[in-house]
Amino acid sequence: MADICPRCGLPKELCTCEAMVKEEEKIRVSTVQKRYRKTATVIEGISKELDTKQILKELKTSLACGGTIKNGVIELQGNHKARIKDILIKLGFPADRIDVR
Repeated sequence: MADICPRCGLPKELCTCEAMVKEEEKIRVSTVQKRYRKTATVIEGISKELDTKQILKELKTSLACGGTIKNGVIELQGNHKARIKDILIKLGFPADRIDVR
């Protein structure tokens, strides 16, 4: 018997919980100044129900930069505001729910 999702009760192959969580997210992208005038791109609002480590890995690979997760917030080294929205859309987040400041 197939594994059953504890949230929706459907088999894992038919589960749409992750897609529904992505539709409800309100993601905020901004930049901050770190030590020694270094710039970091900060992505807030991604739910802990999603696999944030996998999202971080995809972002770091696509942007060719370093990054980390601190307190549920993704931090990427450098200013990537120009390209981050397109990458998040490819990962399945809706375009109208991404706010780039």
